Amino acid sequence: MPILTVKLRQGEQRRIPFSAGSSLRDVLDATEVRVRSGCRGMGTCGLCRVRIEVGNVDLPSFNERLLLDSDELEQGIRLACQVRPEQDLRILLLAPAPKSHWRSFPEKPEQTRGCDPVLPPVELAGHGATPYGVAVDLGTTHIRLSLFELVGGKWLAGRYGLNPQVRYGSDVMTRLVAAAESPVQAQDMSRQIVDAIGEALFDLAVREGIDIRQVVRLALVGNTAMLALLSSRNYQLLLHPKHWVSCVDCLPEKAGDWAGRMGIHPEASIELLPPLAGFVGSDLLAGLLATGLVESGAGSLFIDFGTNSEMALWDGREFWVTSAAGGPAFEECGISCGVPAEPGAIYRVRLDRGVFAYDVISDTEPHGLCGSALVDLIACLVRSGQLSGMGRFISPAPAEGFLLARGKRNIFLSKRDVDMFQRAKAAIGAGIQVLLGQAGMETEGLRRICVGGAFGRFLDIANAQEIGLLPEIPAERIELCGNTALAGCAEVLLFKTAVGRLQALGTRARLINLSRCPDFEGYFLENLFLRPIGKQG
Repeated sequence: MPILTVKLRQGEQRRIPFSAGSSLRDVLDATEVRVRSGCRGMGTCGLCRVRIEVGNVDLPSFNERLLLDSDELEQGIRLACQVRPEQDLRILLLAPAPKSHWRSFPEKPEQTRGCDPVLPPVELAGHGATPYGVAVDLGTTHIRLSLFELVGGKWLAGRYGLNPQVRYGSDVMTRLVAAAESPVQAQDMSRQIVDAIGEALFDLAVREGIDIRQVVRLALVGNTAMLALLSSRNYQLLLHPKHWVSCVDCLPEKAGDWAGRMGIHPEASIELLPPLAGFVGSDLLAGLLATGLVESGAGSLFIDFGTNSEMALWDGREFWVTSAAGGPAFEECGISCGVPAEPGAIYRVRLDRGVFAYDVISDTEPHGLCGSALVDLIACLVRSGQLSGMGRFISPAPAEGFLLARGKRNIFLSKRDVDMFQRAKAAIGAGIQVLLGQAGMETEGLRRICVGGAFGRFLDIANAQEIGLLPEIPAERIELCGNTALAGCAEVLLFKTAVGRLQALGTRARLINLSRCPDFEGYFLENLFLRPIGKQG
């Protein structure tokens, strides 16, 4: 993979691997080293200036010849959105963008082919103004959103960032308790989400040159707790197990009031898609819609990894659905060495002739592990005999744990990190076994597994199976599907029929409360071991 070396004005350098044919603007936008922009990469604003120092690129485009004079072109100054390198390149960033908490998606979603959206009856200022729609995935740890043209379904841009409610707790139960203790805290949590969506949209407006007042429709999915905390309705019910598999009314009475604070059209339609039950949210239904699981035939399993991990098994007639407390182990905030899958994150770990090696996003100084590297590292430690199947370090290790990398920040895997991962993956494994049992199926009957969530972006399937995170079936039957919640939410935004299909999926669901399953505790203890699911010691 070619490398882009970026020289910053402070004298620093960044090395960023990229796919040949991507524009420099897109390559930079997936990192925190962004370039100024105001035209969505169309080459009309002239802001994204860089200087080519080493490497060959195509001749200047028509837009570049219009916006840059001959002296600038002679000096190697180009527009980042117009340059699509094929080989290694070194550039000087002339116009860095202000730092932001929001990041562009590392990969663009597939473009929708045709659409038939619901267009709210609102008037847009300006002749021929294009109505926009926004799909939002409200996760426990992250918020992700995509902006579309409603007529034609063209994807325009996307952003993701941390859910600001993290200050009240990394898991949903801690936040629910905080909200129940104080109405002031509950209102603050709701405001934080509305304001965060507004900030992400503002970032889009500034960098992409988009008038977000043309957003006339916003659809949002999330787990039930996040929806309840956003609307400040019935979140107290979720603290009681009797409501976990029953319908909870957590939709806001006046969601339209948020439009002004988000900066979108004052009469925009804001729709929160209803959850299935107390701890099975609309994000699961959106994932089932996006993956087309019901069309796959019996033996199709969907797992959406996250702080609240949700699962659904299709037996050919109905879905067996449950959720498991993955906790923060699948998110960077729950592991001592955890970081998001961004530049500087170790995303792959391997054992090469007894020596641990790793790959880092953007090939920079590593500062932590993202989720896929955590799975790799634990699998390699078990395989090398340094970590037992019970999760105990066998060889003498420092009090901090296993040292993977030295640097400005030494990267250790601690015993607590291993314990947290074991509990998370044990809950997932037990949930899968309970669903299989309820459906009268065996692991061998699984024909398709869809892995949803950003956690699975770089996941090594063999390593995940070896330590019991995924069932042992042929790897070609397992699909890493990315953010299925956001993809399903986009379908609701762009197709009139999607809401009906979503509701139809809900009518076929059989909800399972793991806390009331007599076999769950035994399965959980069995799955604490770092070995394949269902394998006895």
